[in-house]
Amino acid sequence: MVFANLIFLYIFLPMNLLLYFVTKNKAWRNAVLIAFSLFFYAWGEPVWITLLLFSAIIDYCHGRIIEGHRGQWQAKAAVASSLILNLGLLATFKYSGFIVENINALLGTGFGVPSFGLPIGISFYTFQTISYTIDVYRGEVAAQKNFSKFLMYVSSYHQLVAGPIVRYSDVAREIEDRQTTAKDFSEGITKFCIGLAKKVMVANVAGQMVSRYLDGDLTKLSVAGAWFGVLMFSIQLYYDFSGYSDMAIGLGRIFGFHYPTNFNYPYISKSVTEFWRRWHMTLGSFFRDYVYIPLGGNRKHQWLNIAVVWFLTGLWHGASWNFILWGVYYGVLLMIEKLFLLKWLKKIPAVFAHAYALLAAVVGWAIFYVTDMERLGYLLSVMFGFSGAALGDLQLTITLQNNMFWLIAAVVFCVPITQWIKERVNALPDDKQALCHSCAAVMNAGILFLCTAMLVGQSYNPFLYFRF
Repeated sequence: MVFANLIFLYIFLPMNLLLYFVTKNKAWRNAVLIAFSLFFYAWGEPVWITLLLFSAIIDYCHGRIIEGHRGQWQAKAAVASSLILNLGLLATFKYSGFIVENINALLGTGFGVPSFGLPIGISFYTFQTISYTIDVYRGEVAAQKNFSKFLMYVSSYHQLVAGPIVRYSDVAREIEDRQTTAKDFSEGITKFCIGLAKKVMVANVAGQMVSRYLDGDLTKLSVAGAWFGVLMFSIQLYYDFSGYSDMAIGLGRIFGFHYPTNFNYPYISKSVTEFWRRWHMTLGSFFRDYVYIPLGGNRKHQWLNIAVVWFLTGLWHGASWNFILWGVYYGVLLMIEKLFLLKWLKKIPAVFAHAYALLAAVVGWAIFYVTDMERLGYLLSVMFGFSGAALGDLQLTITLQNNMFWLIAAVVFCVPITQWIKERVNALPDDKQALCHSCAAVMNAGILFLCTAMLVGQSYNPFLYFRF
């Protein structure tokens, strides 16, 4: 099940809200949330609930062992066991086919290639449970003694299948005792509706144009058409993933959880370094705190540490060489920036720094999108004028004319307009804030109506990050 779905919007979510808020007992409220979360996860692939429950059970036990034997060998063994089991499951289901294919290609062997289906969300909830056991070992959080509360943390459908990556420390207090205030409920609904609009009104529309330009015969692409297709993918991916994160954060607020921000307007960045501080922030902080700093950070073997982190970041996104190349691409750019480029970017006019960061991001998304390396090479040759393709084409001109206002809106809302509005509203007196909240309610109703109308007629409605 996905959030931008009529069954979710008009059956699942209303029933969940009704049963949750009519239930006054905290333990029963948790049980309601767990039951709905497991049903949500089972909607598409019921068999993988067993894997989710297994991950929750083993790391609940690991946490108890670590806390019960703090400072002893058993605690270290439990951390090692958690890493081996979790990463082993991830490697088995996500990477085993890729590994065997490359062994066969390299050595000329004929090993059978595993064909496991990828359990939805495994990359996200695996990182969450790993962060929990490590944080318990470090003494940063206390181990959860109640398994049902730990299961609620792992399985909560708001952030289960595509993030943000929520650490236990982010919600430990709210797992024990949370309240949903009127402000939380109102702001949660608004956040959810904004995310829904991003997904349905922008990402889905952009995705149809991406498919039209990048999924067909690349030899028929013009240079401008290739750039337009990749630009549309840049818009699609941002609005799709940030929209999902907004919906997840909004749902969390409605139920009393305060999840971390996952996107902070990355396309306004003036460097690649800044871009990755603003894009998928919870993944970046995970690799920083659990890989980069433990390896030595910038104190020891910095360049090797950056290389390892970005190799793993690329690999995390998928079992394909283009993702590894994408990670290497960003690792190299970040090394260059640390060596000298960041200092230079601070001295030049901001518009040129913005242009550099956007160019780097768009080229990166071209690498990210095309999994076939030969096809990727040809796309890049078209984009940079090495294929002999025409500069423009009539079809692109028509597409731009027909979608001009949508394109302008999509670009404008990549900058912090909504954040600016929220700050101005929060600075108003209480009576005027109440009026603004009433206007927000009308806006939310309008968004829901428009998105419902679009969902009724749309057949294209994927969530891109479900495949990661």
